[in-house]
Amino acid sequence: MPLPKENKIYTYADYIAWPENERIELIDSQIYLMTSPSRTHQRILGQLFYQFFDYLKDKSCEVYMAPFDVKFPDGNEKDEKDIKTIVQPDIVVVCDESKLDEKGCTGAPDLIIEIISPSTAQKDKLHKFNLYEKYGVKEYWIVEPENKILSVFILQDNERYGRPDIYTQDDKVKVSIFEDLVIDLKTVLI
Repeated sequence: MPLPKENKIYTYADYIAWPENERIELIDSQIYLMTSPSRTHQRILGQLFYQFFDYLKDKSCEVYMAPFDVKFPDGNEKDEKDIKTIVQPDIVVVCDESKLDEKGCTGAPDLIIEIISPSTAQKDKLHKFNLYEKYGVKEYWIVEPENKILSVFILQDNERYGRPDIYTQDDKVKVSIFEDLVIDLKTVLI
């Protein structure tokens, strides 16, 4: 892949033109290259996905794991190809079927989970945090494998995330967007 050009505004049209084996994200037209996930990352991803998938299998909401595109239009685009923010969260839960197409989700999912690594911590804790809050993602989870910590941010009535609820490997997490889903972290944060 050629190196990103300075002062170029990248859009979804550029994004879909890159080779499929090049994993990137665009946040406000800025390119972020994605690295291959670690074995620990993939184990955590699998355990979380399994618990959500098992719960949702007979319900109207759907869960997806990366790579899965989430496009955040700002409303000023002439068409979809002008969108400047496309991310691939580790896990996405979408309850509004109208947001889904064959390429992913357009608009805010109901829940997003990011499993961070030292190389992605700043992007996930700052850039994506602000992005997900801005676009109204109801629940945002940040999993820190090295510290064995899960931070859960819930969108408040003022459309801002409140202080996080912090969980460790011995905890169970009540998922706020569902009445009766509890995620057991014993098999996740090991």
